[in-house]
Amino acid sequence: MPHEVIMPALGMAQQSGQLVAWLKAPGDAVKAGEPLMEVETDKATMEVEAQADGYLGGLRAKAGDDVPVGSVVAVIAETKEAAEAEAGGEVAQDAPADEPASGSDTETANDDALPEGAEVIMPALGMAQETGQITTWLKEPGDAVGADDILFEVETDKSAVEVPAGVSGYLAAILADPGEEVPVGAPIAIISAEAPANPVRRSHAQKPVAPEPAKAEAPANKATPEKETTPKPAAARPSAKPAAAPAPGGRILASPKAKRLAREQGLDLARLAEAGIAQPYHVSDLETLRTLPAPQAAAATAPTAQALHLSAEVSAKGFAAFCDWIEAETGQAPDPGALLAGLATGATFAGPVAVSRHGRSRCFADPGRHPLGQAPEAEEDATPALLIRDLRGSALQRISLGAEAQPVLTLTGSDPLTLTLEADPGQLAPETALDLITGFAARLAEPLRHLL
Repeated sequence: MPHEVIMPALGMAQQSGQLVAWLKAPGDAVKAGEPLMEVETDKATMEVEAQADGYLGGLRAKAGDDVPVGSVVAVIAETKEAAEAEAGGEVAQDAPADEPASGSDTETANDDALPEGAEVIMPALGMAQETGQITTWLKEPGDAVGADDILFEVETDKSAVEVPAGVSGYLAAILADPGEEVPVGAPIAIISAEAPANPVRRSHAQKPVAPEPAKAEAPANKATPEKETTPKPAAARPSAKPAAAPAPGGRILASPKAKRLAREQGLDLARLAEAGIAQPYHVSDLETLRTLPAPQAAAATAPTAQALHLSAEVSAKGFAAFCDWIEAETGQAPDPGALLAGLATGATFAGPVAVSRHGRSRCFADPGRHPLGQAPEAEEDATPALLIRDLRGSALQRISLGAEAQPVLTLTGSDPLTLTLEADPGQLAPETALDLITGFAARLAEPLRHLL
């Protein structure tokens, strides 16, 4: 089935993004992970990667267009012929321009019962994501909120994150209940400048049904939202890394949504591992689990040790000043990824270090054995001993995704930076984990000391 490319949400208060440039032309072959387009908001500009293999079909928006979050901007077809057929009716470019007008009519119809203010929308945490589930609200209607205050927690089939308010004011309305599945881009709260006289709280299901056609009008000749949901599991699986099944009692890697549904339905994800099915597991794997033969009686296993999860805060000014100093001394902008890899290594840690930024991952060959920032990139088949997930400047404030095939150090926030280390007990001893995160925090705060 064709895969629809949507305008992602790069911030909680973002309602649209400007398509700066297409990096592929209609009919071009694309692979998952390749940069497909550049998107700009008032806070960030980033390259957006393709989430499926295929051929780029008809474009729904052109460079310079402001496109509402969640709107379809292109289609990745399975064959070149299908892509060329899509490209034949390519100028559905009026869709993004028309959508705000129709959307504004809908909002006018709904505004009668809602306070005025800035809308908070369901964010897109991945290009293949179509909905998110609010697990809990951390503020009540009428509460004062700051732009950086954590407003709610949201869960998709890949992650669970805390989401900040994005703007300061008062929580005038909550428009979705915990546990509800809400489409990406749909309003879920309103933050007003003044304290509301009558705060509103209602479920997403209570809203008028008129907004949904407004969202569907952009892809006028495409599948309905009900049909769009079917390819989601297929889009998520190709990016998952095959992993060997753990020994009985080992840690199971699965998305938060898959874990929750399995728990609610009384399903044991360990049976997938015992059957040799590669991890991590997603919602689509639950159907496979239901078809497995009934398990034989087995002896109870001992409880597993708790995963390591450590966090620290550090000022971002030291690293920023260090990068400026290197550029002034050498006349060239430094490679932040190579610097982070070097600062993460020390007396307690050695080996290849992978650094992931905006969906791109590079692996550096044992940075501790080379001058800071000058480690060469490792061979393609090199297995990193540590993964650094660089999410600086994003809307995420805290993260808890669990350990992967190696320990993971994640950087979130702007200033201060929040450092989060996640690892399985078998990957790092507690003392080593403490040395790793405290050493990295110290070197990140004062990088020049690392050179002395």
